[in-house]
Amino acid sequence: MMNGTTGRRRGRTRAAAAALGLLAGALSAAAAGSPPAAALTAPVSITADNLSTWQTNGIVWSMAASEDGVVYAGGTFSTVRPPGAAAGTSEQPAVNFAAFDTATGAPTDCSLSFTLSSGTATVRALALSPDGETLYAGGQFGAVNGVGVSNVAAIDTATCTPRQNFKVAVSATVRALSVTDDTVYLGGDFKSVAGQPRNFFAAVTTGAALKPWTANADEVGRAVEVTPDGRHVVLGGDFFTVNGTTSHALAVVDATTGALGKSYPGFIPNTSTVQDLTSDAKQFYTANEGTGGGVFDGRIALDLATFDQVWRDTCLGATQALLVHNGVLYSGSHAHDCASMGEFPDQPRKHLLAQSVDDPKLLPWFPDTNDGIGEPVGPRVMAQTDKGGHHYLWVGGEFTTVNSKPQQGLTRFADGPDTGAPWVPNVSVSTVAPDKVDVNWQTSFDTDDGVLTYRIYKDGAATPVHTTTGYSVFWDRPQLRWTDTDVAPGETHTYRISASDGTNTSAKSPAVSATVAARAESYPAKVLSDGAALYWRYDEGTSTFAADTGAGLDNGFLRGTPSYRQTPAAVAGPSTAIGFNGSTQYAYGNRSRSQVTAFSLETWIKTTTTRGGKIIGFGSNTMELSGKYDKHVYMLNNGRLTFGTSNNGGQTVSTTGAYNDGAWHHVVATQGSGGMALYVDGQLRASNARYTKNLNYTGYWRVGGDNLATWPNRPTSNFFAGQIDETAVYPAALSAAQVSAHYALRNSG
Repeated sequence: MMNGTTGRRRGRTRAAAAALGLLAGALSAAAAGSPPAAALTAPVSITADNLSTWQTNGIVWSMAASEDGVVYAGGTFSTVRPPGAAAGTSEQPAVNFAAFDTATGAPTDCSLSFTLSSGTATVRALALSPDGETLYAGGQFGAVNGVGVSNVAAIDTATCTPRQNFKVAVSATVRALSVTDDTVYLGGDFKSVAGQPRNFFAAVTTGAALKPWTANADEVGRAVEVTPDGRHVVLGGDFFTVNGTTSHALAVVDATTGALGKSYPGFIPNTSTVQDLTSDAKQFYTANEGTGGGVFDGRIALDLATFDQVWRDTCLGATQALLVHNGVLYSGSHAHDCASMGEFPDQPRKHLLAQSVDDPKLLPWFPDTNDGIGEPVGPRVMAQTDKGGHHYLWVGGEFTTVNSKPQQGLTRFADGPDTGAPWVPNVSVSTVAPDKVDVNWQTSFDTDDGVLTYRIYKDGAATPVHTTTGYSVFWDRPQLRWTDTDVAPGETHTYRISASDGTNTSAKSPAVSATVAARAESYPAKVLSDGAALYWRYDEGTSTFAADTGAGLDNGFLRGTPSYRQTPAAVAGPSTAIGFNGSTQYAYGNRSRSQVTAFSLETWIKTTTTRGGKIIGFGSNTMELSGKYDKHVYMLNNGRLTFGTSNNGGQTVSTTGAYNDGAWHHVVATQGSGGMALYVDGQLRASNARYTKNLNYTGYWRVGGDNLATWPNRPTSNFFAGQIDETAVYPAALSAAQVSAHYALRNSG
């Protein structure tokens, strides 16, 4: 993460500008990956490295940040404790409220106690007046420091005492607040305010007098945001009507009367709600949560002039909190699947994300929390303020870890220092062609930088022989390649690679060695000349990287620590195979694909299993069993092989012979205009000329296991137990002559 500030807005440093200049040239090669435009136009100025911060012993639901660097936190907790202190140790009383210095993360001397005579008190909303002199609090409580109130209170920030001249009875929990110079807007569970009917939304003066403003909803109000011009109020929540007109979860009303100005029937699915709202000078943004099928869990940007949608993302995983800072929309959620918008599929939950305000594509900013306690979701609220020339982003919620280390309820990030180095690159070398060495590596990952610089070191030298850049994020780590031609046949050379974000540099990768070949290897040369779009030879050591030997550079991720460098390999030459355990180990391709029509799948297998399993196939998921899956070859319990594709139902062809005899077997499955064919050991074993089409969906090539539910003669296991080698995928159907030629070259070296 490059850092630098100019006043209250952050400018690029020279190093960042230089990195972007390098990127323009370096990323011209397809292998380097392409960052979204937002990654260049709206760089994230906050690092992913959390700062030392005091903690709570419960959930932080609400926060407000003052311009003088004080952050107020409310929620359901009773104590705070220093960073690093275990729960129950070194605690100080803090009854549902605490105030912190944004620059140090330590409590200030402002201490308030929000209590309830019966039941559990909680502070669900905090908002500062525009002049910063009054902090308004909403929730479920009956007293503040012993002063009687009714679910809403005003705090004098200079003295940290409740204002006696602000008392208004609200019949139930207040969940949202937005404040102007003269008005406090409320949202929540209530149906009356000051003894008058007000259903889920209301407005009072800063002197606590009920205003005639009426925006009655039929379900809970969860978010309120006054537009920057002060003319409108945006409402969010669970509701389906506002003032009797259909408008689900979102509505825009007049700030003076409450009259409905913009309704949103059908705009957000009935299974989803709006949990939070925020705005900048041009747009407002919604945080959405859904339950059940057909939900919408992502974020929406809407134009403040027209109140129409500018963009929306469709990530799954309940968004709870939003904050805009320097052109970036930060969010707290438990996003786990963003494949529908071209981002990560079926990954473990990611709780903190960033997007440009102009583009829903995710930016390279990935600090993380866990789900934590309570409902559990993780982050629940965000706040931002400046102090001492630095920008601070605070996050509160129910989490108990931040960046995999213990930290409960609160954390904070800033525009520096950046202390996290990129991951050490995974490296592989190939000598398939003569007189050169291909050095391949899986691009690394850094939690707050997408563009990384790679330096290649040869034969232990201190000076790199090659430097380049590439773009990567945790779910998309494209393979890069540098070819060393300053070699001679018979020489052995070693290579190491480091990754740098411009501030921090990883350790060098373990040395990998290669002996330069004098002639091309026959088998891989034939695979490549026949047009393999993906070719994994499994010659790596202990890493997650399956290098693509071909020009496609579609590397694989190895899951579950399979058995590396198994010998003897399937074909002659300096190559090895890989072993899968039949339960947790498999590989998937880095690159998603769609419109897979004509294709060929080729691999070698060696097994004695009686549990069957999928050998190779196409699936919609990477980290879990796929929801859509076909274009696959699987073994039955009896050792026979089945090749299947989907087209309004399953289409399969199967061998009559068994191949679980402990010997290496060459398996090729093809589909194209001539139908489906399954070859084993160079011979056609099964075919059907009618099966020319398959199901179109976005997915990934997987080797070693995936879902087999509903497929004929489903084996005991979804995963294959045995060795696999020389896996190739082609964008066309290989001919019988090509398949036979490949098999014939197995012993030629």
